[in-house]
This record gives sequence, C-alpha cells and structure tokens, in this order.
Amino acid sequence: MIAANTIRLPIPLIFSAILFSAGVYGVLARRNAVLVLMSIELMLNAVNVNLVAFSAHLKDKLFTGQIFALFVITVAAAEVGIGLAIVILIYRNREMINVDEVNLLKW
Repeated sequence: MIAANTIRLPIPLIFSAILFSAGVYGVLARRNAVLVLMSIELMLNAVNVNLVAFSAHLKDKLFTGQIFALFVITVAAAEVGIGLAIVILIYRNREMINVDEVNLLKW
C-alpha cells in the first residue's frame, strides 16, 4: 500500500529526464562557455533527482541515494570552481568566451 504523501516513481523520473534533456540541449547548442557550464549543472541535478527518487522508492535504510547525491553536489561544486577559473583565464587572454573559437590546445 502506497502512503498518501508518497510521490510515485515515474513523476520524478520524467522530471529528471526533462532536466537532463534540457542540459544536453544546452551543451550541444550553446556557444557561450558559462551557459555550457550551467547546462552541465542541469545534467548533474537531473542525476541527483534520479538518485534520491530511487532511494526513496526502494526505501533504502542506508540512504545510499542521498549520500551519492551529496558526492555529486561536491563534484559539481569543484567543477564549477575550476570551470569558471578556466573561463576567466580564457577571457583574459582572448576577450571572448565563445566555445567554438577557443583553440588553445591546437598545434
């Protein structure tokens, strides 16, 4: 028997799929590096929603999904810090942050 205050599993999964799809679209369609980083954050948040939804659905006593979500949040924070530092360095050198025009690693 499902409790009255429990959200059924397909609802967060559909929400997570929409979030992840928006993130993938942002990564593939955007040229601004900051918007690409924001789209990656959307994708990581979609993963967090999935982890917490499955943990709640399976009634995990060890809270594994929530613990993994905390690790993903930690990795996302580090990714933002390093990503923004790289974007700032590229902007200082090139005065633009267009992803298509950055070719610093080419020979």
